[in-house]
Amino acid sequence: QVQLVEFGGGLVQAGGSLRLSCTASGRTFSWYRMGWFRRAPGKEREFVATINRSGSSTDYADSVKGRFTISRDNAKNTAYLQMNSLELEDTAVYYCAARSTYSKEYDFWGQGTQVTVSS
Repeated sequence: QVQLVEFGGGLVQAGGSLRLSCTASGRTFSWYRMGWFRRAPGKEREFVATINRSGSSTDYADSVKGRFTISRDNAKNTAYLQMNSLELEDTAVYYCAARSTYSKEYDFWGQGTQVTVSS
């Protein structure tokens, strides 16, 4: 089992920045690909970004490319999502998730952290 806890959500004005953190415990953090997802009010959960186990490869949803950056520090068992130039449409609950090498789905999820972007 891997336990994931997100930190860093809050209220920010459009154009501002936030940095989300996701701290893992329970198993070796570097074994897992990490991802960030979000669920906006009235919408389905959607993919935001992912990073491979070493941190050498990342991928992003088109809606956040150039504005968000995913990273990880395996020594600290933590993944990050730096969010810049935030837009009203970025308002959502953000979740981090971990996926093992042999899994096609994300196996473990955090409880989520609310990000609200105001005008």
